[in-house]
Amino acid sequence: MPNKLTAAEAVKIIQSGDRVFIHGVAAAPQTLIRAMTARADELKDVEIVHLHTEGAAPYADPEYSASFRVNAFFVGSNVRPAVNEGRADYIPVFLSEIPALFRKRVLPVNVALINVSPPDKHGFCSLGVSVDIARAAVECADHIIAQINPHMPRTLGDSLVPYADLDAVVEVDDALLEAAPPVLTEIDRAIGRNIADMIEDGATLQMGIGSIPNAVLASLTGHKDLGIHTEMFSDGLIDLVECGVVNGSKKAKHPGKIVSGFVMGTRRVYDFIDDNQQVLMLDIAYVNDTSVIRRNPKATAINSAIEVDLTGQVCADSIGTRQYSGVGGQMDFIRGASLSEGGKPIIALPSTTTRGESKIVPFLKEGAGVVTTRAHVHYIVTEYGVANLYGKNLRQRATELIGIAHPDHREALEKAAFERFHRE
Repeated sequence: MPNKLTAAEAVKIIQSGDRVFIHGVAAAPQTLIRAMTARADELKDVEIVHLHTEGAAPYADPEYSASFRVNAFFVGSNVRPAVNEGRADYIPVFLSEIPALFRKRVLPVNVALINVSPPDKHGFCSLGVSVDIARAAVECADHIIAQINPHMPRTLGDSLVPYADLDAVVEVDDALLEAAPPVLTEIDRAIGRNIADMIEDGATLQMGIGSIPNAVLASLTGHKDLGIHTEMFSDGLIDLVECGVVNGSKKAKHPGKIVSGFVMGTRRVYDFIDDNQQVLMLDIAYVNDTSVIRRNPKATAINSAIEVDLTGQVCADSIGTRQYSGVGGQMDFIRGASLSEGGKPIIALPSTTTRGESKIVPFLKEGAGVVTTRAHVHYIVTEYGVANLYGKNLRQRATELIGIAHPDHREALEKAAFERFHRE
């Protein structure tokens, strides 16, 4: 059985040179993170790996650079300065393939810091809101240090961890970090309506967090028999479940079930998934497997972008050379949806930035990362409409994209397209 310790005692398992996995998103174990960082003077060259984590990431602060170095699979705001200042690193990788990095020992995990529910009567804790890559990390770690947290919902699927497998436990009473639903703008609502018009009854949806996914969900109240197979979801889904729009009855894989890898939102969604037989929280290697995604008919993937060039290349993880987020599961679902019978892979973005610059551009910024290639892209959606690029040549793609660009930028884009595609 594991030792019940204080956080300071538990993190003494971590040694210099170790690779430490930190549980992601709302499950980031803040008590253990603080205790580990407090040992900075005793540690050297500890590598930290994780997806996006909510809350503070003090180990990424400049004063601890000799002790800890982040090697992130996804760059959130709490580690973004460290990555872009060269004090941390970023690994571009499909979300579906991260578990294999642990399982094949490409990145062996020495210590996993996790945040779990108290053990149930059968002796199992739950990974709760974040199963995703945590499932593989827990399986592969040499040592597991767990926060036992009564605020963590008990979720079903691949989330259960035997209490007896834990090396050290720290009892905490830490509220999970929350993200309030964003206030929707008229642009968000227009994009949401455009996408909702594309979604057929009986479709299986994938979407993320943020204003555009919430705007889409808000526009689906008249739909029927929708299903969910997604890497994550938030509060916006709950109303559609409660009114019967989302019932999963037409799904081929896990009919009647909401399949996800992690959840991020308010306490409402955490309570919704708690012991909910309708929700399966599964290993992201399975959730994001293209061969699984494509099995559901009318798989509809809705993903965002930072900018799209006139040939259809989608940059979604960087602003030029500045790393902003990560590859994530965009390509997993774009490809899976495109292979699904009746599927629709969708990239959605406002036509302009907050500074009024066009997000549809002649060329991606120098150093920008292409997350979805122009060979994979099908639909691009802005508040001005839908561009269908599938089967279109480069000149036709430019015409389609200019048609959904902001009117203030169309003339310049037309000039750029003429110069590029109409030269003798």
